[in-house]
Amino acid sequence: MPLNQIIPKTIEELKKLRKARTAAVVTSTLKISPLNKLALWITEHVGSMKFFLIIFVWTTVWLSWNMLAPVASRFDPFPAFVLWLFISNMIQLFLMPLIMVGQNLQSTHADARAEADFEVNTQAEREIETILLHLENQNKVITEILEELKSRKQ
Repeated sequence: MPLNQIIPKTIEELKKLRKARTAAVVTSTLKISPLNKLALWITEHVGSMKFFLIIFVWTTVWLSWNMLAPVASRFDPFPAFVLWLFISNMIQLFLMPLIMVGQNLQSTHADARAEADFEVNTQAEREIETILLHLENQNKVITEILEELKSRKQ
């Protein structure tokens, strides 16, 4: 069908095609259990510079104390640092699954946002096409009017 024969949608028809775009994002956020919220909180904070600095300072103080303090007050002997290694490994073992859960939740939320974005883009494409059709029809009408005026002049 030629472009000038297509009847563009009205604004009311386009509005009927719209959906609530934020519903998917809000729904995926509302269905988070308290444990999942904890995993998200841990994921966000463990991946921060603040957490890195806390671990760095803790490690530096621990290792420095056990290498440089008086021998009688050292509690984790150099060079093995067995207690420090044990505590560090326990932190890693507990944080790793929590971070993975948090990342999975963040991924699910990002997928919902991407789907909502895709729907918005699809709707925008429809609306742009409608605008272009309206412009094409207006051009056709204007051209016909100009031709009519030219024929009247002659």
